[in-house]
Amino acid sequence: MLTSYEVLETFKMIEEEHLDIRTITMGISLRDCSHSDGKIARQKIYDKITRYAENLVAVGEAIQLEYGIPIINKRISVTPLSMIAEASDEEDYVKFAETLDRAADTVGVNFIGGFSALVHKGYTKGDQRLIASIPEALSRTERVCASVNVATTKAGINMDAVAEMGRVIKETAELTKERDAIGCAKLVVFANVPEDNPFMAGAFHGVGEPECVINVGISGPGAVKSALERVRGERFDVLAETVKKTAFKITRMGQLVAQEASRRLGVPFGIIDLSLAPTPAVGDSVARIIEEMGIESCGAPGTTAALALLNDAVKKGGTMASSHVGGLSGAFIPVSEDEGMIAAVEKGSLSLEKLEAMTCVCSVGLDMIVVPGETSAETLAGLIADQAAIGMINNKTTAVRVIPVPGKNVGDWVEFGGLLGSSPVMPISKFSSSDFINRGGRIPAPINSLKN
Repeated sequence: MLTSYEVLETFKMIEEEHLDIRTITMGISLRDCSHSDGKIARQKIYDKITRYAENLVAVGEAIQLEYGIPIINKRISVTPLSMIAEASDEEDYVKFAETLDRAADTVGVNFIGGFSALVHKGYTKGDQRLIASIPEALSRTERVCASVNVATTKAGINMDAVAEMGRVIKETAELTKERDAIGCAKLVVFANVPEDNPFMAGAFHGVGEPECVINVGISGPGAVKSALERVRGERFDVLAETVKKTAFKITRMGQLVAQEASRRLGVPFGIIDLSLAPTPAVGDSVARIIEEMGIESCGAPGTTAALALLNDAVKKGGTMASSHVGGLSGAFIPVSEDEGMIAAVEKGSLSLEKLEAMTCVCSVGLDMIVVPGETSAETLAGLIADQAAIGMINNKTTAVRVIPVPGKNVGDWVEFGGLLGSSPVMPISKFSSSDFINRGGRIPAPINSLKN
């Protein structure tokens, strides 16, 4: 039973520290929607999504009103579309993306994820067709998010897929250049992708998941920073314990919302993703947590160690609060979506190379990074390969969501709006990795993959 102090403390976290439920995401299996006739398959997909998610938004809004807990996004994830669409004889999957977009619009969700392919060990014809369709699909839809997994610790890195994704990102940027390449903000390339992630753009409903499930992503960088302000100057063990206790409280709130949504929708509760997901709002920044630990500006020496402590403590606190923790769970470092990260880039303390180092210990990786529009597909592929290598060797999820904005150069500013925020264009190496990328084939799995 909650005490009056705990109720007041949670209210303060919501009102003053930007604590919220970042997303309620309904995962829906589309495996029974495959059909040799693409038109029939698309109708089955639309009917199933709109049937299962009919009340998702209404239930989220009712819970928010009843409990006073902000629920920012209501989203849907579906089975990777490459697996469903390849049963048809169609070679262009853009119509499937448009069907997802239409279904998302009908039920009123913010985003729908699952225009996805898993190609870490090779391609099927469905994977190839879906990846080829990504640029046009993202340029012709508003709510659809795409993801491609190119590496795992067990399989190694599919460098053919890495090279292709560099080209896909460039083409997506070009097709959405009138909106500052916003299509690339809805596309993420993964290594070791989790199949129950509720956060976009990488959410999809994995093949081991049930027919339908509710996953909840929580947030709360502001609440963690506020807690750390009360222990300034204390030793690291006190700091870590403070983060753990705060993460516990945040996760308990998420568990309450998840179970209530599950009950009202008649859908099983899946997982809580206890990631610290920032927003462009002042006071809701992971970078500011790092600075509160004693780093003058995020990116200065010590930043990676501070982030490692934060990520570990968040996970320890969260797992004590819920038996069903999953997804990504940790701290996100998306540049354009974090006010403190943006400020650090402007000061010159945070570079692409430092962000790559931080990837080794954070939840995901190079996220919402804006680079010059002239950046080559091979350089983008090299960036993906580096992140995939970090994920593969360290047996963790890594990802790249990079945005080469046509016509923009270092120092220019890009505005996306909403939770996607804004960012200065960051410098990236001008030295070529083309000969490396164009080798093709697969980088073998590391020795630590042999665990059976």
